[in-house]
Amino acid sequence: MAAAKINEALEHIAKAEKYLKTGFLKWKPDYDSAATEYGKAAVAFKNAKQFDQAREACLREAEAHENNKAVPVTVALQEMQRLPEAVQLIEKASMMYLENGTPDTAAIALERAGKLIENVSPEKAVQLYQQAASVFENEERLRQALEMLGKASRLLVRGRRLDEAALSLQKEKSIYKEIENYPTCYKKTIAQVLVHLHRNDYVAAERCVRESYSIPGFNGSEDCAALEQLLEGYDQQDQDQVSEVCNSPLFKYMDNDYAKLGLTLVVPGGGIKKKSPNAAQDKARGPAAVGSHADEEEDEYSGGLC
Repeated sequence: MAAAKINEALEHIAKAEKYLKTGFLKWKPDYDSAATEYGKAAVAFKNAKQFDQAREACLREAEAHENNKAVPVTVALQEMQRLPEAVQLIEKASMMYLENGTPDTAAIALERAGKLIENVSPEKAVQLYQQAASVFENEERLRQALEMLGKASRLLVRGRRLDEAALSLQKEKSIYKEIENYPTCYKKTIAQVLVHLHRNDYVAAERCVRESYSIPGFNGSEDCAALEQLLEGYDQQDQDQVSEVCNSPLFKYMDNDYAKLGLTLVVPGGGIKKKSPNAAQDKARGPAAVGSHADEEEDEYSGGLC
């Protein structure tokens, strides 16, 4: 039975590859027909319990649909409905890679699965990226682990899963600190603070900055000064000051998901406006200046309105 299903799958693969070939009389690959054949091959491989080959067939099917720019909406929808099945097969294949002692391949498979389903099920994509990060971290491939964690953090922010995003960002920052990439630690601190303030947790945001003073170079950096100004404005409910910081290039040119957090940050109570320049000058000059200003107004009208 298994051998028959494998032969059936291989026949579908051969047909798919034939549809993708071009020649003198055939200038363009037939992606639609190739995708259909790859889909049939994936089912046959799955029935034969050849999960590794089933995973590859599913990925080729998805790639064929992606390359087919004229794919009908109905076909695209059908493909989206099959994506969870493809991802499930990839997860099984990644487990087999781990059991066979090839963790790098397992992590790469999980990453591909995350990309495949990210637009359909961000929640599942987060899980897959985190699994891939864990595998890379266990293999001490920390830069690849950070790439996966970064994708997970951004998806969590995009989905407003801010509690989980805060934990994910802390994990990122810890690894960046471990590999002594301190400037990126500063950027992750900014992202953390924005997430905490959107969670209405000023205490956590302040603690995050305070703990970052132990990172070499943070105290006295542009990032540190901006965060102190941001926290001051937020604590005083000064929306103008908060908006000024969040609209600075330091914040606006972060990853898009974090930049949006800054642009949409509102202080508790709706905020207050900054004092007018005249009021600020009068305060700086003291009571005498205020009195002088009042005398000037009185003299102006001392002769009456006419």
